[in-house]
Amino acid sequence: MLNAVRRLICLVLLSTLGASGLAPVVAQAAERPNIVFILVDDQEAGDLQKFPNIWNELARAGTTFDRFFVTNSWCCPSRSSILRSQYVHSHGVLTNTGPEGGFAKFYNTALERSTLGTWMKAAGYRTGLMGKYLNHYPGGAAEPTYVPQGWDEWDVPVRSLYQEYDYTLNENGLLKDYGSAETDYLVDVLSQKANTFVSQAGAEPFFLYLAPVAPHNPSNYAARHRDAFAGAIAPRTPSFDQEDVSAEPRWLSSRERFSERTIAGIDERYRRRLRAMLGVDDMVGSLVETLRATGKLDNTYLFFASDNGFHLGQHRLAQGKTTPFDESIRVPLLVRGPGIPAGGVVRDLAANVDLAPTFAQLGSAGLPDFAEGRSLLPLLHGQIPPSWRRNVLLEFYRPTNPSSARQTPVPAYQGMRTAQYTFVRYSTGEYQLYDDDRDPSQLDNLAAKVSPAVIAEFNRQLDALAACSGPTCRSADSVQPPSLAPPSSVPSSPPSPAVSRHS
Repeated sequence: MLNAVRRLICLVLLSTLGASGLAPVVAQAAERPNIVFILVDDQEAGDLQKFPNIWNELARAGTTFDRFFVTNSWCCPSRSSILRSQYVHSHGVLTNTGPEGGFAKFYNTALERSTLGTWMKAAGYRTGLMGKYLNHYPGGAAEPTYVPQGWDEWDVPVRSLYQEYDYTLNENGLLKDYGSAETDYLVDVLSQKANTFVSQAGAEPFFLYLAPVAPHNPSNYAARHRDAFAGAIAPRTPSFDQEDVSAEPRWLSSRERFSERTIAGIDERYRRRLRAMLGVDDMVGSLVETLRATGKLDNTYLFFASDNGFHLGQHRLAQGKTTPFDESIRVPLLVRGPGIPAGGVVRDLAANVDLAPTFAQLGSAGLPDFAEGRSLLPLLHGQIPPSWRRNVLLEFYRPTNPSSARQTPVPAYQGMRTAQYTFVRYSTGEYQLYDDDRDPSQLDNLAAKVSPAVIAEFNRQLDALAACSGPTCRSADSVQPPSLAPPSSVPSSPPSPAVSRHS
């Protein structure tokens, strides 16, 4: 079985893919692989060694992407990009809430007619989605029991999902209430359902999208983990409670340094997040053991990622996301499966829009023309295709709903993350530019120190990324980024940008 799957992968990689790497692949083996995609909520690219199953069964037994980014560091826009392989300006789900975002926008614009679920199902996969779908689901749908097309198994909370207790699950169109008993803990319930799903007999391969809500606030954890990490404190990185923010945009430079009480709150939040992730770690261990016991592990790819990162004191942000800093946009991606090197590390740029093309290529599923990402399979096998991405587009749009904006002081922005640089332009006319090789903590904003010509060139490339659509995105993101001129004194101010808004 394993040799057959490896032959399939070789044929996939040797097939004619074109510059985009997205051409459909015809299955050449008798048995296609199973795929499990585990997506956690708000997990930064931190030290996963604290979670033994995730570390041993996925990181050490598979390959880690060292530079994997989300193009929008907010739940619903990011998850929409995963489901559609589109940047935010293309799919138009701009925020977490309506009218410009949330599940209602995804539903009302009929994006569900063509998603990762429909592509894999059309390719002959038995599909399942368990856990968090899109923010505020099922608000705006005709019925609270609504199940989107493309999913054979559907187990998604419709109420109180972040509490992990006392919630309601839509189980294939039937609503079931869960209480506050230890056995009702949401991660454990999803774990049991996932084990049942992957254990089912049948000739068709399966695709499982498993989305626990940990470690999202309030980071409720299972009772068995209440005493874990008792003495842990949030990492005191160089950017923790950043000393000097005078060169930063006003949304950051206006923030006060932390009080002792704030720091204590950050540490407690960190401990809660670690404990919540232990439930996910148990889920991963149980799932891998189930696959192993049923003889399916050797024919299954497991992907582990997060929808966005999270601040824990870096850059004077006690908590939260939506910023263009690496704490928000850089997330883990671990891959284990047939032919994937154990202990491997991929350092090439990759993004969340690349996940769906990867799953599609593994499953010989066709991709629509609107897909904007690339398959990661070549990178997983040590090959860098011609014209691989050199830039990841970053986008953030301000919500118009004041209630959803109270925790989001960041202005709208567009940006690009390259292998070496982070460039951001805000709707306020302000800029950020970091040399991430020399300044990995992103403490020195170079925007006012470099030549205006450098800023202009970054702006030109960013304009192309922000206006791209479908295949043109794979041309815009492969352009060599500018090099920084030696810092000068204080050049004339660069032109004020306008953050474009496509829908």
